[in-house]
Amino acid sequence: MDKTDLKILNALQADARISLKALADQCFISSPAISARISRLKSSGIIRDYQANLNYQKLNYRIKAYIQLQLEPSQKERFYPFVEGVPNILECDCVTGEYSQILKVIFESTQELDDFVNQLQTFGKTSTQIVFSTSVPNRGFNLPDDHDISHIVD
Repeated sequence: MDKTDLKILNALQADARISLKALADQCFISSPAISARISRLKSSGIIRDYQANLNYQKLNYRIKAYIQLQLEPSQKERFYPFVEGVPNILECDCVTGEYSQILKVIFESTQELDDFVNQLQTFGKTSTQIVFSTSVPNRGFNLPDDHDISHIVD
């Protein structure tokens, strides 16, 4: 992995639909070379997948919230399959602190959110914060040109 790969990763995070030609122009290498690099980045697991960022409010999912959950380790075997099956969960992370899980969720109404929180409470204590506005939307992480890539094996 080199600085050209970092440029490719940054460009794909900004626009996953960027053309190979445009990437080639930005990186000063051929389109087939760009394609080969992207394939290598995918097969190595650095590029996981591609997604469209949706405006959930325009799709009537007006309630975004973060829910913290105190989950006992013995509950994980039942909890993880449960959260995998709930499409309203955008992200679920195991974290440090009083609460061991934090979930980012979207719902059409506060009633639906309340019903979901009640389901979650079968696993443990919860704390819910409803989002009023988002000052920095999901944007990926712009890797700096001087990022240390010496430890990454192709």
